[in-house]
Amino acid sequence: MEYHNPVLRQLSVDYLVTNPNGTYVDVTYGGGGHSRCILEKLDQGRLIAFDQDSDAQSQLLEDERFTFVASNFKNLNRFLKYHQAFPVDGILADLGVSSHQFDTPERGFSYREDGILDMRMNTQTGKTAQDIVNQYDEKALSDIFYRYGELSDGRTLARRILKAREEQPITTTGQLVEALKPSLIRGKENKSLSKIFQAIRIEVNQEMAVLESFLTQSLDALKDGGRLVVIAYHSLEDRLVKNFMRSGNLAGEVEKDFYGNPQTPFKLVTRKAIQPDIEEITINPRARSAKLRDDEKITPVNHGNHLP
Repeated sequence: MEYHNPVLRQLSVDYLVTNPNGTYVDVTYGGGGHSRCILEKLDQGRLIAFDQDSDAQSQLLEDERFTFVASNFKNLNRFLKYHQAFPVDGILADLGVSSHQFDTPERGFSYREDGILDMRMNTQTGKTAQDIVNQYDEKALSDIFYRYGELSDGRTLARRILKAREEQPITTTGQLVEALKPSLIRGKENKSLSKIFQAIRIEVNQEMAVLESFLTQSLDALKDGGRLVVIAYHSLEDRLVKNFMRSGNLAGEVEKDFYGNPQTPFKLVTRKAIQPDIEEITINPRARSAKLRDDEKITPVNHGNHLP
């Protein structure tokens, strides 16, 4: 089985690479699926890949044009400067959880198999899902479910967890599922559990804060004409990426100059998000919720210079 089956593998790289001699970044290396495709399109170019998961290091590519950075991509600009690869011609981010992480029960990412409640992308540091489930109070848990899972019954779910952990600590995915079962809507259990596990995982890894930091840094990291390609999987990610690409800021507000002309550092390459076709979804169910967005960095025109 492939370590990770990337979504929109070839299409995303086709949008990304515009200069075969340029410098590119894959900030979510995983099993190297996207990175391998990028290298195939390069001649004398260079590829820098990031991944904080130590498991990914067992899948490194052997290519003199390839440099691996064992770090979270929130440290993008620091490491690009360290490796004298700043600015770059393109950046690719495939957000979310890899196939390998989902399919390894002891990582605790999936509710479908019993395993230790961990959910850390970097297993060497930080709080685990166990810490959150057993230590957060009712309000904190409820807020997580509402904010990161978009669940309206977050308080009820939080109370179920508090009641269960009074009897014994919740240490496995199976125990968590059992604790929540009475509050799950019959016939929609998987949908609810998916959102609950998503919410806890986002909190464990501070994924939204990391994504915000990455997007902000990408403005400096990209050359004029450089491409930013992002594949998102849930509405929180996609909304943030869409707003940032449209406006160049996290608030999603398009700034205007004195004359009312829009000032944005990006030009949309894909007007609407690209989604996988039915053939890819059939082969790779993870692709079902994927959305690809692509922007090109530009220098905003000073419209005032063109006035009579």
